[in-house]
Amino acid sequence: MTLTPETKAALRNRLQFYRELGIGPLYRQSSSQLQTETQLGPPESSRPAAGWGEAGMEPQAEPRVGPPRSEPSRGAAAPGRDTFLRIIREDLGDDCQRCKLGRLGRKQIVFGTGDPYAELMFIGEGPGADEDEQGLPFVGRAGQLLNNMIAAMGLKREQVYIANIVKCRPPQNRTPERDECDTCSPFLMRQIGVIRPEVIVALGATAAKNLLSVQDSMASLRGRLYDFSPPGVVIDTGEPFECKLAVTYHPAFLLRDPRQKKEAWKDLQMVMEYLGLKAPARKED
Repeated sequence: MTLTPETKAALRNRLQFYRELGIGPLYRQSSSQLQTETQLGPPESSRPAAGWGEAGMEPQAEPRVGPPRSEPSRGAAAPGRDTFLRIIREDLGDDCQRCKLGRLGRKQIVFGTGDPYAELMFIGEGPGADEDEQGLPFVGRAGQLLNNMIAAMGLKREQVYIANIVKCRPPQNRTPERDECDTCSPFLMRQIGVIRPEVIVALGATAAKNLLSVQDSMASLRGRLYDFSPPGVVIDTGEPFECKLAVTYHPAFLLRDPRQKKEAWKDLQMVMEYLGLKAPARKED
């Protein structure tokens, strides 16, 4: 969908109007669209997933998945979520200098990728070298492992949404600093508000601590589903948007310590149970 300059201006003016009311980034839909999405419900229970806990986290068979979640029908006056994500990306700009990461050698901004209507969203720490080169999150070795994790849940990468706490690569892949995370946070919260996932999976301690605003250890953060409400994000009724949030290990950590893959699989199984996903059958010998 190509937007004319006039349409982009009108959408920005509408968003600014809601911000001036003090209700945060509001992504309003027509009542017919909301009804359509409500009726869609979760994926069919027959959609299988995969188990990789006992076998090194590698899927034993090609996941059998249904078609990607279709985009609900909309009238011309109801822009889709992909449109609002493009607006956020344009607001961010191509050479963001809001924090020092923009001046510390990063090549490009890594915004996010995936299905704007995804029920499941993964949020990592920040881009690495491969991500900085390609402009997409999780495309290096850790990204390949994340793809396996997603496949093990019975999904394809294109059926989820993937983003990071910060959108620029920190030098030498260091942990993002607090001010850098805080600067990027409003854009991430707006992304979450557009996608409105059923569940967010925080990958690693940095993502978990920033999203939950806590300083607990991974051991104490894992193993439960949190009620999560992104700051400033409301739904059509004016109530805060709420979803579930789970914490698991970052794929890069799992590459360093493969012994924790079984623990990560337990975390994903908890998410699968909430979403009604089942592990796929393995190939018989």
